[in-house]
Amino acid sequence: MLLWTGWCCSSPGLQGQKSGSFHNRQQHVISYRGNMAMAISAARFCLQAERTVFSLSPGLRRSVSMPARARFISTSTASNFQFRLDEHTAHSSLDLFKKDTGIIYRMMGLDPTQVQDNPKRFREWAVVFGDSKISSGRHYWEVTVKKSQEFRLGVAEAQMSRDECVGTNSSSWVFGYAQRKWFAMTNSKVVPVTLVGKPDRVGILLDFEAGVLGLVNVERPCVIHALRAQFKAPLCPAFGLWDGELLTHSGLEEPEGLK
Repeated sequence: MLLWTGWCCSSPGLQGQKSGSFHNRQQHVISYRGNMAMAISAARFCLQAERTVFSLSPGLRRSVSMPARARFISTSTASNFQFRLDEHTAHSSLDLFKKDTGIIYRMMGLDPTQVQDNPKRFREWAVVFGDSKISSGRHYWEVTVKKSQEFRLGVAEAQMSRDECVGTNSSSWVFGYAQRKWFAMTNSKVVPVTLVGKPDRVGILLDFEAGVLGLVNVERPCVIHALRAQFKAPLCPAFGLWDGELLTHSGLEEPEGLK
């Protein structure tokens, strides 16, 4: 006992070192236990957080994806109507070009003897029909007009007389441009259409069941003027051209602003 006590007392520096090491070990143990406690708490927190994230993530995914899906639905149309111009209906003064999507007016026209005789062809007026018939639904297409001061755009019954011009009977509905003015026309009744100007490109909107044919401003999508009727027979896109050229654009989605 005395030797142990004396050894401890006779070596105060060593005693201090031993005592310091002991305290250090205690501090390390305390620190280790504290770190373990913090680690366990952190693990529990992360586990809870993980449960929270995984429990909320499906809801979050729904809240993010639903608006995107709604926007997709709102900007689409039931069907993107496509057509070409029907060469069999084209008057001899009209030349088709660009894979039958456009027409050019030729003053002299084609030699009638060189044009195949066809009961579908317009004989007196520079008119051509689209090659697709419409008997239901809502459809949209656009038309670019170049270097023309007189033209008509719209729809007509597929069986309309080929001896008449579009807009002059009860089986055709058109928007026309002549003498620097727009007008709507059916059965030879003309209604002025104002605030249009002379755009190079316009849209045509047809809602068969609603009985509406609309002239559309494509730069700021809106219906400028609408013709109302009771459509009963199948319709075709219809075009009249007396100078310049005209190009059709089909297979388009209806602009969102029109819905």
